[in-house]
Amino acid sequence: MLDCHLYHGDHQWQTSKINFSFPRFLLSLPEILWSRLSYRFFMVKSFMLNLRRVSILPATALAIAMSAASVGAQNMYNPIQLPSNNEITDTLSEQDIPTGQGGFARDYIVSLQTGDQIVIDLLSDSFDTIVTLIGPNGMTMAENDDGPDGTTNSLLFARITEGGNYIVRVRAFGEGGTGSFNLKVTRLRPI
Repeated sequence: MLDCHLYHGDHQWQTSKINFSFPRFLLSLPEILWSRLSYRFFMVKSFMLNLRRVSILPATALAIAMSAASVGAQNMYNPIQLPSNNEITDTLSEQDIPTGQGGFARDYIVSLQTGDQIVIDLLSDSFDTIVTLIGPNGMTMAENDDGPDGTTNSLLFARITEGGNYIVRVRAFGEGGTGSFNLKVTRLRPI
């Protein structure tokens, strides 16, 4: 349902409702993408009706829906593949995934096997780190804020019970933490 504001020329506005359905693929876009869209865009169409000029200003229009599709296609969720040595130096910025809590996150894919025992080490001098391990089913497997050394760096140990592609999420504690970091995923060897 769209709210439309009809202007009748002599400073009189009338609000009307118009039935409108978004294409199904737009409704399935992640909330993160929708939050980046500006849907307060006004599209003006003028026409003559009973010799009076009428302007329709829909609050949301098909043009916006199509813009959302192109923005969504450009900004689709695409985690970064960790290099073969499972270590990367990178930067967390305001261009990364909004967390909904005022901060940002960056995701990395790592392929793990059943029985792997891993250590995830996240170091940064720029922000207070949080590392999260997300399983192939999308569920959080483990998370760590501060490591045992008393710093704001993160250290996480995990035993993998199901092989597959896992997500290692890097984010800052609190709002607005950004900057460079080093992420390393190490497989522990049995003794």
